Parts: sequence; C-alpha cells; structure tokens
Amino acid sequence: MSTRVLLADDSLLARQLLKDMLQAGDDIRVVGEACDGREAVQLVQALHPDLVIMDLLMPVLDGLDAIEEIMAVCPIPVLVLSAAVEASEVDRAFVAIKRGALDVMEKPRLDGDGMLEGFAAALREKVQFLSRIRVIRHPRRKLRACEPLSVLSDGCGHNLLAIGASTGGPKAVMRLLKALPAGFPGAVFVVQHIAQGFAAGFANWLDRECALPVRLARDGVPYRSGEALVAPDGSHLTVVDGVIRLTDAPPVNCCRPSIDVFFDSLARQRCDQVVAVLLTGMGRDGAQGMLHIKEAGGSTIVQDEPSCAVFGMPKAAITLDAADQVVPLDLIPAALEKLFVAERHEPASTGASAP
Repeated sequence: MSTRVLLADDSLLARQLLKDMLQAGDDIRVVGEACDGREAVQLVQALHPDLVIMDLLMPVLDGLDAIEEIMAVCPIPVLVLSAAVEASEVDRAFVAIKRGALDVMEKPRLDGDGMLEGFAAALREKVQFLSRIRVIRHPRRKLRACEPLSVLSDGCGHNLLAIGASTGGPKAVMRLLKALPAGFPGAVFVVQHIAQGFAAGFANWLDRECALPVRLARDGVPYRSGEALVAPDGSHLTVVDGVIRLTDAPPVNCCRPSIDVFFDSLARQRCDQVVAVLLTGMGRDGAQGMLHIKEAGGSTIVQDEPSCAVFGMPKAAITLDAADQVVPLDLIPAALEKLFVAERHEPASTGASAP
C-alpha cells in the first residue's frame, strides 16, 4: 500500500516539483494539494493523509498556525520544508517543530540535476519513515512542560550531562533544557541528528527558549559548567582532556555527528561524574557508547517508549543493558535532580561500605 501525502505550498511550481519527485515510484502517492494553510487543515480533515509536507510562508493561514490546528484537531506527521537556512527561516522551522512538526528539510536548490536527484531520494526516504510515526494530539498552546529543576548549589557530584537525540529530538531536547536552571552546576552537551545547515539555528533557538545559555560547540575550546553546547552539523563532537575537539572522520551509524563517537570520547576516562541521556530517535546510534559510559562508572537514562516519537535508539540501549533508568520525558528532569542536586546535600557516609 502506498504512502498518502498532502502537499501544502502556495507555489504551484514547488508543488509540481515535489509531486514529480514523490511519485517517481509506486510507493508514494500525492492525494491532495493545498495553496494555503487553511486549505491544508481542511484537506487533512477530509483526506486523512499519512503525512503532510508543509511550507511555512503561505497566505490566509501560515504554516505555523496550520500545524498547530492540525495537531489539535486531526494530528498526523508533518514534514516542514524550509526555503533557506537563513536565521529567520530557521527560527520559523523550529517554532514549527515546537508546535508539532516532526522534522525539517531545506527546499531543493535548482542548480543541477544531481542536486535534485539527491534531494528527491532523501525526501522519499524521509517521507516513508516519518509517515509511520505515531503522532499525539496537542491541545492548542497547552503542551505540558517538563517540571523545572531546583536552583542548584555547587559541590561535588555529577558535573557533565551528555544528551543524544535524533528523530523527534529537537522538541524533546528543548523541553529538557528548559527545565535546567541558569545555575546548573554541570556542562551540558547535545548531539542531535539534524538536517545539514540547521545546527547553528537549533542552538540559537534553544538559547532563546532556555534559561541556560546555549551555543554551538567550537574546536579547541574548553567547556564550562552552566552552559550547553550543541554539536555542529557535519562534524563529530568529542571531548579530550577537558577540551572540545571536532573531527571530520567518516560517519558512524550513517551519522556525523554521531552520538556513539561523542559518548565513546567520554568513556575513555572515568565517568563517575557523567550522566548520559538518550532521547527519541531511529536506529542504534548512542546505544553502544552509552554502554561504554555505564561500564566506565557513569549514570545513564533513556526516554521511555510512550513519550518517544521513535523508540529505536532508547530501545537499542535497553537491549544492551546500557540504561540505568527508563524514564518518561517529562520526568527526566526529576531523575537529573536526584543526580545533580540531592547527592550534593546528602551527608557523607561514616560507616564502612559493604564489599
């Protein structure tokens, strides 16, 4: 059975180009076309497609408001096509993800058949994968936030939080980081699989949304407590002797940056001060590295299946027995609080430890 897609774009040329790409084979069928956001909402309700490909700048009702209404009345997977990776367009793309879209891709560049062929193949693969994801209803502007952590005090204990995520991750990462206070006593790292050109915009978006300062990781720079660093796209992120190192080594698990590469760089040292968190995403990236962190003395947490958009990476970690805790997304901050806060106030043991 073919995947049924609705196209929402006010450009007839863009719709025709996408339609030709998607219907090059027999596995995808375009069942409707909308030239504005209002028509997109109406066609979703009438046609019940498997996925919507959504432009953001449209008349009558823009893509952002259309996504919010679709998620409130008839939730289905939405893939956003961004016109460019300029700051304003990237901002809108991440607002769309916050409102319920699953992923974002840059629109194809019309500068060569090879570029179009590569984009078409990536688009068809993305559509087939996203169309199978379960999407939950989001009442308008009433998304439940993670409970914030307490203001933290200095002291011994965990001091590095390593987060890995893939499909469905940008919104999950944002909700988790928003729960961290400006006084967080550890360095925070985020490795997020994201479309080429969007990592810097992702970091800027998180910086505006969160109390914790967020910036893009840079090679050769020491990391500090109280800030979050996002892996740039196209490079592996590693930490060596307290310094950030970016490498262009080959992709691992078809990913660069790879979560496994980052986690493994942490596991090459004592990890008793490291907490690794693996969020929603397809595939296995991060699972093996999480196991290595656990074996090196670190604490490990994975997102549970009901709160994941895609349970692939957390499930892979659980299968390897790499996860100390399996926790719903909204309760991960509470689990972190026990590791980063409670242990700072527990009195030191005076008795001998059991062997």
